[in-house]
Amino acid sequence: MRVSSSQVVPGCVLLRDVKGKTNRPIIPQKTVLTAEHIKVLHKFLIEHVEVSERLKNGTPFQPQPASEKEKADHPNHSKEKIVDVTELSFRDHYDQVVEQYKKLFDSWRNNLPINNLAVRNLILPLIDRMDDIGSAVYTLHRFANKKDYFYHHGVSVSILSAYLGKKLGYQKGEWLQIGMAGLLSDAGMARLGDFVFHKEGLLTDEERLEIIKHPTYTYRMVEHISSIPSTVKLAVLQHHERMDGSGYPLGLSQEKIHSYARIIAVCDIYHAMTSERIYRKKQSPFSVIEELQKEQYSKLDIRIVQVFVDSIANFSIGTKVLLSNNQDGEIVFIDPKVPTRPILRLKNGEIITLSNHQDLHISEIL
Repeated sequence: MRVSSSQVVPGCVLLRDVKGKTNRPIIPQKTVLTAEHIKVLHKFLIEHVEVSERLKNGTPFQPQPASEKEKADHPNHSKEKIVDVTELSFRDHYDQVVEQYKKLFDSWRNNLPINNLAVRNLILPLIDRMDDIGSAVYTLHRFANKKDYFYHHGVSVSILSAYLGKKLGYQKGEWLQIGMAGLLSDAGMARLGDFVFHKEGLLTDEERLEIIKHPTYTYRMVEHISSIPSTVKLAVLQHHERMDGSGYPLGLSQEKIHSYARIIAVCDIYHAMTSERIYRKKQSPFSVIEELQKEQYSKLDIRIVQVFVDSIANFSIGTKVLLSNNQDGEIVFIDPKVPTRPILRLKNGEIITLSNHQDLHISEIL
């Protein structure tokens, strides 16, 4: 019998596969539904299912008419106005995407397949807001919090990767793919234990060995999805590879690493180091940039790092900044060779050159 998904109960037996938008089975026929299966039906916005007239225990299944409350609670019967994301501020849009990404990731942890259409519909409108992203790159790290750092990281790496791809001269279709790869790059973490998300202390050797498997897990999750380009699949597999061969999971080096993966590598490191995490304090974006510049001659792609630095540290004369000693200053001159260490005028009128004060760095743009 065909019933509303709001009417099924644990013990119902499916007579036909339940398929998502990709036409792949979400729940196969003959499955005996549990409470978790019913949650999945609602998450995937499944309106109707075909079930047996008898429950698994042999008793007749007598679906009750859907109440008005059930209709209202069911996602497909919601009377709420669908929010037009173009009407949202960039920050509100970002927060909405983080919440939705969290739900997607939870579905992956429950062994559901990646729905590429859902991923695209979620992230592409956000990374298409390039004007807003250009204004937010200085403050993106502030959006994250300790509790939901992982989900903020996925969305922010996507944003930064697409932004950097555009700055590197890629066409729109390509930098959108780079952004997609950035969001999916840590999907394989769904196959790891809870320690990845909640552990406050240092990881054990066993846990580190488990974590380095996540790019391979991600690749396996996307490998057979025909609508995901091979370039994106390579990017998620290789984003922890390093130019000197010291990365993982394959120890690739130089030209063997796809350019998309090299872009994501830089953005991944930058956002991780600038964000507050359970087990590590955040660092100033500008001290992290200096660390990236040191790494560029061995582990990272020199050109990609330089374009990233130029994009993030794109100050203008008169920009107000906060120093690591809590003093306010104003930029009066920028040396393009060391953009993170400009000449500043402090509030007391003193002029200092940050290049001569290695113990100081810019903490924030005011």
